[in-house]
Amino acid sequence: MYLRHLQVGQFRSWELADLALTPGPTVLVGRNGQGKTNLVEAVGYLATLGSHRVSADAPLVRHGATQAVVRAALRKDERELLVEVEINPGRANRVRVNRAPLTRPRDLLGLVRTVLFAPEDLALVRGDPAERRRFLDDLLVSRTPRLAGVRSDYDRVLKQRNALLKTAKLARGNALATLDVWDGHLTDLGGQLLAARLQLVADLAPYVADSYAGVAGPGADRAALGYSSTVPLAGDGAPVDPARALPGAEELSAALRDRIAERRKDEVDRGITLVGPHRDDLVLHLGPAPAKGYASHGESWSFALAVKLACFALLRAEGDDPILLLDDVFAELDAGRRSALAEVAGSAEQTLITAAVAEDVPAALRGTRVQVAAGTLQVLADGRRDDGVRQDQEVHGG
Repeated sequence: MYLRHLQVGQFRSWELADLALTPGPTVLVGRNGQGKTNLVEAVGYLATLGSHRVSADAPLVRHGATQAVVRAALRKDERELLVEVEINPGRANRVRVNRAPLTRPRDLLGLVRTVLFAPEDLALVRGDPAERRRFLDDLLVSRTPRLAGVRSDYDRVLKQRNALLKTAKLARGNALATLDVWDGHLTDLGGQLLAARLQLVADLAPYVADSYAGVAGPGADRAALGYSSTVPLAGDGAPVDPARALPGAEELSAALRDRIAERRKDEVDRGITLVGPHRDDLVLHLGPAPAKGYASHGESWSFALAVKLACFALLRAEGDDPILLLDDVFAELDAGRRSALAEVAGSAEQTLITAAVAEDVPAALRGTRVQVAAGTLQVLADGRRDDGVRQDQEVHGG
């Protein structure tokens, strides 16, 4: 899978950007603030319908505009697909594939698959549980698109249940009867989401261990994953045991139902849902201790990189290569980590890289080079050539 063409309009700093792309590595080079990351962010948006930098759509629309557009020609197997997303803050976004509108934007999920590694990914190791839950669920949807509906429905039911809990203390008997109905929806969807997360963690864990060993080198502690849940059956955070049979969705729904019943009084008193996958965490282990709070800065970088390399390996093993997006990370890595990342990036069908200085990128990845400056894109010759030849493509104002 690779993008043959990318176009954005009124997206972030770009009034219009139009860029032809090829398989292999493409390096977007330019000083900070020129819009390099905005282009990578646009590609990522096609895969997740979200940004790795902000939680809402409004900042993605250029100041003064009412909507942004991301459009891409995607080559997948022998097919070419035209994917278009209109981002409309405060209103429903619109998505088209081959100019045919999709009923629901989330039906796009899974069509474009990316793995992004950016400085923000340190939050996977050092940040709050919400960062790791989002990471898990985005990977879940990329792997199994139908789970986008389960996740969306769970969030909707959770919101309704929380609203009811806030008023339950003041309401009469019928309010708690209504709460029972929402409990049924929450436990059914929550069981499905928990089962999918547990399977994903189990499948991803060996790839993380292998990737971390390759990044950190001989003598490094072993990396492992665990899942910590408000439902004891789903996990206590201990490293994954490959010999342990995973509970199924129905079993987890029943356990979730029992746990909610146990916490009912606390939930009514506090006016919030205290049990469910929205309160869980992915636990990253490094040797005998959790990485969060114990890993050094270098170990945290290694773990974050290993997790993303593991995602790439998992998705590759299950189908086409995802598009690899590397946003301004080579300058942050030492020689060993650069080498490990470059090896995977060089093998990917398509890799998009941003860098302030071209020399930050390993020579083997200096394929097509695009100069990004003052709202323009200029495609230069193959970066691995030294003949000084320059090929100007299309230049559009930003």
